Amino acid sequence: MVMIKVGFIGAGDIAFLHGEGVKQANGAELVGIWNRTDSKAKEKADLFGCKVFYSPEELIKAVDVVYVLTNMETHHEYAKQAIEAGKHVLVEKPTAVTISEIQDLKASAEKYSVNVAPVHNYIYEPSVLRAKEMIDSGKLGDLVSLYVLYNIHHPEEIAKRYPGVIRQILTHHAYCSLYLIGQPEMISCMKSTINDGSVTQENIAMVTMKMKNQALSHLCASFASDDHAGDPWTFMIKLIGTKGATRYSYRDWVENKPAVVHSHTYSAYPYTIRETGKHFLERVIGNGEEPLSTLDDAITCMKIIEASELSVAQDRHIQIDS
Repeated sequence: MVMIKVGFIGAGDIAFLHGEGVKQANGAELVGIWNRTDSKAKEKADLFGCKVFYSPEELIKAVDVVYVLTNMETHHEYAKQAIEAGKHVLVEKPTAVTISEIQDLKASAEKYSVNVAPVHNYIYEPSVLRAKEMIDSGKLGDLVSLYVLYNIHHPEEIAKRYPGVIRQILTHHAYCSLYLIGQPEMISCMKSTINDGSVTQENIAMVTMKMKNQALSHLCASFASDDHAGDPWTFMIKLIGTKGATRYSYRDWVENKPAVVHSHTYSAYPYTIRETGKHFLERVIGNGEEPLSTLDDAITCMKIIEASELSVAQDRHIQIDS
């Protein structure tokens, strides 16, 4: 068997989860890692038994597939570099900073005939896949409402690393909505900052969308507080139709040990990261299938994010272009 050679650009915390996914994927191997800080690359390389590369160009040349796992501001730069070298690319969310950057990646992928997919990981969770099957089969009837809720406290020293919850995590809510309930038509957003005053960017935002199928979606993204209620909305997706309903929750799989920024380990999350990579390597690259979420979806996600920011700035509903 010819092995698919994988390389990582970026060696942050998320690289560990993606490394596990490559290790579990049939017919793939992690060849090496490049990071701006050599010591971080060496730490992950030692963990996975692979090579440290000392430039992104050197890594790209040596592999078939590039994972772009850096901060969002550099996603376009490194993904474009890999695409133009004829490499397939899996890029962490958000795919890029602007709509035009994602459109540029899509055009480049078509020009160079390579596969490029965003890490829209939650839709690779079996419970979400089952919900999609129920929708497509008509078992839920006409779709009425979707709730995507995220309430996980991020301490100020962690939250200050990020641009705010709209840019940092609303992508998750957006692609889940697209996958399960379709295209948005109208959007309204409010945001707030509730902390000790040391971080100025918003740590809670709520979005309401009217979808083209007339259903409504409610999206909540919060770093401000954990939900300690009896049936907590830590991360939850709930879908209601005229003939039935379904839900998915982080809290269905919890380990009583701290994670990187969380008080518990929600084991569903690392599972979805692993499954996203496995699907890309085994089924998209290995078998010629389509990813469950595409660059077109990433473009629409960015439209939702930008419309949310515009709604806050102008205090009004925003129409979403098709």
